[in-house]
Amino acid sequence: MLTTTEKPVKQLSKPFEPDLVFFEPGALDYPLGKRLMKRFEMLGIPIRMTTSHNQVRGIPGENDLQQYRNAKRTLVVGVRKTLTFDTSKPSAEYAIPIATGCMGHCHYCYLQTTMGNKPYIRVYVNIDDILAKAKEYMEKRKPQITRFEAACTSDPVGIEHITGNLKRCIEFMGQQEYGRLRFVTKFAHVDPLLDAVHNGKTRFRFSINADYVIKNFEPATSPFLERIQAAGKVAGAGYPLGFIVAPLYRFDGWQQGYRELFERLSDTLPDEAGSDLTFELIQHRFTKTAKNIIQKHYPNTKLEMNEEERQYKWGRYGRGKYVYKKPDAAELQETIEQYIYQHFPAAKIEYFT
Repeated sequence: MLTTTEKPVKQLSKPFEPDLVFFEPGALDYPLGKRLMKRFEMLGIPIRMTTSHNQVRGIPGENDLQQYRNAKRTLVVGVRKTLTFDTSKPSAEYAIPIATGCMGHCHYCYLQTTMGNKPYIRVYVNIDDILAKAKEYMEKRKPQITRFEAACTSDPVGIEHITGNLKRCIEFMGQQEYGRLRFVTKFAHVDPLLDAVHNGKTRFRFSINADYVIKNFEPATSPFLERIQAAGKVAGAGYPLGFIVAPLYRFDGWQQGYRELFERLSDTLPDEAGSDLTFELIQHRFTKTAKNIIQKHYPNTKLEMNEEERQYKWGRYGRGKYVYKKPDAAELQETIEQYIYQHFPAAKIEYFT
């Protein structure tokens, strides 16, 4: 854990293991909770009990920044009590909650706001309850297909080697006539998922970006090349494959940077990856609250968040965010779409937002 000397967070090639684990009392009533307790005991990782994830105390650190970074290395094993699923437009009808929080340190991430000062990773052991609720949502909407997004509040691939919950979701959805699963990751640790019986009903997506964005704003994630190599494995395992290019960011030389991104992607992906390929394009955005939190947690960030150079876009619940002005956004969209169609003419661009 970090102490007095702060070190920059580097990209992560090895699978994540927490430095500290908390268990909620109810977690040990479930087989997965008991298995995780044994796992962490065998690894010698410090374990503490907590009455609730809201009562997690004692994450070390001599200041807020140290505590924040150490919290990113902390895992809470708990029970998901709220089984009402949030909506997840435009990528899916609902978000399926199998975890919250992420070990990544992406400066721009919207979880900076939603997780606030509790950025620890929380995994849920009552996966059967969660899947049963998903089944209810499918029953209400059939014969329409119901899509579930598993990465709205976390990066489930980054913790899959610990919980196995994502594979459970994939194989469950593989048996559903009216259900589909989607998730996105910045991690290359996909091996536990390659033998899952998915029956083509899970779209496995990777988050990719220009070198400038990955190197400056995505610490503690897998490097670009490892992500693309993992995408090749996923395509070889028969999963429908997709890429989210986010956030699309206008840095100096962005046109060349994104051109090189798609050239590398085209050169690296195996041929079988292109038969059913999707892209989702999301421009950089931020809220005032997120800006303040980001600058607090990453005081030396190069991330540009100048409100005067953006336009305000209203969102749900009367809250909004700053996005690029329309001419800048249009140029960004047109340029990126041109690169995609040049290198992946059969691909589908699902949306730009």
